Amino acid sequence: MDATHHSSRKSPGAVALRVGVVLLVLLAVYLLFEIVMIALGAVIVALLLHIGAEPWRRWGKLPLWLSLVLSGLVIAVLVGVSAYMFGARVSAELQDLVQRISSAQEGITQSLQNSRLGRLALSHMGAGEISLPGVARTIISSSASVAEALIVTVIAGAYLAAQPDLYRRGLVALFPAALRPQADETLEHLGRGLKYWLLGQLIQMVIIGVASGLAVWLIGLPAPFALGLIAGVTEFVPYLGPFIAAAPALLIAFGQSPYAMAWTALAYLAIHQIEGDVIAPLVQQRMVYVPPAVMLLGIVTVGVLFGTAAIIFAAPITVVVFALVTKLYVRDQLGEETVVPGESSLD
Repeated sequence: MDATHHSSRKSPGAVALRVGVVLLVLLAVYLLFEIVMIALGAVIVALLLHIGAEPWRRWGKLPLWLSLVLSGLVIAVLVGVSAYMFGARVSAELQDLVQRISSAQEGITQSLQNSRLGRLALSHMGAGEISLPGVARTIISSSASVAEALIVTVIAGAYLAAQPDLYRRGLVALFPAALRPQADETLEHLGRGLKYWLLGQLIQMVIIGVASGLAVWLIGLPAPFALGLIAGVTEFVPYLGPFIAAAPALLIAFGQSPYAMAWTALAYLAIHQIEGDVIAPLVQQRMVYVPPAVMLLGIVTVGVLFGTAAIIFAAPITVVVFALVTKLYVRDQLGEETVVPGESSLD
C-alpha cells in the first residue's frame, strides 16, 4: 500500500516534469529553427544516400560503407554530367527567363497605367516599387550564407548516413531508461516514414519536371529546360509548388500572346490535375500517405510560425509530426489499430 501510495503521489510530479521537458524542447525548436532546418536537411541527405546505396547492398551484396561511397559517387557524377551537358544552356535560359519576366511585368504595369482604374490599382498595390530583377539580386546576395548552410548540411548528412546507429543511440540515451525502447521504436518509424516519403517525392518531381518542360516546349515557349527545372524543384513543396512553378511560365506566355497564355494555363492545370488524381495516389499507395488537409494545414502552420523560407521543409516536418501523433498517441496511448507512415511500404 505504501509503495502504491508513494507511486501515485509522485505521478503528478512526473507528469509535470514530462510536460515541462516537452515545452522546453518545443521552445528550443522555435528559437533554433534554422539549426533544426539544417539538421532536417542533413537527415534528408542521409536518406537520399541510403536510397542510392540500397541497390548496391541488395543486388551487389556490398557492405554499407562501400554502398554509400558508390551512392555518393553516382549522385555526384549525375549532378556533374548534368551541369556539364545542360548547365550552360539552363543558365542562359534562366537569365533569359528573368529578362522575359521583367519585360512582361513592365508591359503589364504600362497597360495598367494607361487607365484610371489601373493607376488606382497600382497606387494601392505599390506595383511601381516591385522589381523581379531586384528580388533576384536580393536572393543572389544571400547565396553565400545559403551555400555555407548547404555545405554543412551535406557534410552532416554524409556523417549521419555513415553511422546512423551511433546518432540514433545518442538520441535514445537522452530519454529515461524506461522510455528508451519506445523512443528507439519511434525513431525507426520516423526514419522509415521520411525515407519512403522522400522516394515518392523524387518520383513525382521527375515526372512533373519532364512533363512541364515537354508541355511548354510543345506550346512554343522559350526556356523549356529552365521552366521544367523550376516545375520539378518546386514540386518538393506540395500544393504551393504548382502555383510557384506556373507563375513564370504564364508571365512568359503573356509576353507572347493570349493564345499562348491560355494553352500554358491549360497545360499546367492538366499536368497537376493528373498528378493529383492519378500519379500521387499511385505513388503514395506504395510510399507514405498523409491526408491532404493535414499536409496543407501543416504547410500553412510552418509558414506562419517560422517564415516563408521554412515552407521548403514544411512537408517533411508535417510527415514527422503526423508519424509522431499516429505512433505515440493514436496507437500507444489510445490503443487504436492504425498504420504509421512508412509501415505499409514494407508489408
